[in-house]
Amino acid sequence: MIRSDLPPAFAALGTTALVRTVDPASAATARAAVEAEIAEINRTCSRFRPDAELLALNAAAGRPVVVSPTLFTAVEEAIRAARITDGRVDPTIGSRLSELGYDRDFASLPPEGPPLVICVRRFGDWARVGLDPLTRSVELPVGVALDLGATAKALCADRAADAAAAATGTGVLVSLGGDIAVAGEPPVGGWVVRVCDDHRAPDAGPVEDVSIESGGLATSSTTVRHWSRGDEDLHHVVDPATGRPAAVVWRTATVAAATCLDANIASTASLILGRNAPSWLIEQGLAARLVRPDGTIVAVGGWPEP
Repeated sequence: MIRSDLPPAFAALGTTALVRTVDPASAATARAAVEAEIAEINRTCSRFRPDAELLALNAAAGRPVVVSPTLFTAVEEAIRAARITDGRVDPTIGSRLSELGYDRDFASLPPEGPPLVICVRRFGDWARVGLDPLTRSVELPVGVALDLGATAKALCADRAADAAAAATGTGVLVSLGGDIAVAGEPPVGGWVVRVCDDHRAPDAGPVEDVSIESGGLATSSTTVRHWSRGDEDLHHVVDPATGRPAAVVWRTATVAAATCLDANIASTASLILGRNAPSWLIEQGLAARLVRPDGTIVAVGGWPEP
């Protein structure tokens, strides 16, 4: 999250958004540009909005569907995320999430419920998603539903920061639920960002202030979005290999990358990779901060030591 001295947050994409500009006089223009990008991503990529373009695509599984440029890009990036993480960040887990009880906007999700009945499905359906850039069409395998939650919000942060910087001609920082993208010329010393477990509680858990000048920063967590069904405690980061929430080796993973989207792909993959996350992050050339359940911090790839 960004520090608490920023302008007030506003609701967006089931979380909160913050916009900051180097030139305070450009704040209103920047926010308008950000809100336009948020509205576009919400209209196209939401799994919970009844009129969302994504729901129509999911309902048409088995045949090619021509989609908007925004949805095509979002699906294309989600498939790229699956490819570069060997399927660990998989957009075809939409049905799995619904079966686990995450079948509506999280604010409306009952915290408790009856035991689950989980259907067994093939792992790796993402590789069977058809993308045709010439016709801008997407074809989903029969029985597959996309969930773009692992990538669309971060993609939106990148697009929003770029749009706001272009509209204002000044440096901009955009935070969507703690997924942070910056564009334009940064302030002297960079943007000061607070890394913590939950962007809504900036002083909870081990916290750290870092400075970024370009690219993006993203934190994925197993502690914020959680619920129970029967006697099973669940969270929203699903391991596609098992269809169940990933084992909690790290309670949070924060990654810095060239874009917010790439940072979020890596932070989500880190939670699923568990003990193998540090070596994988080093192979990717990424700096990261991993936090164990007891609060112990593991700095990886040049992240400042605590």
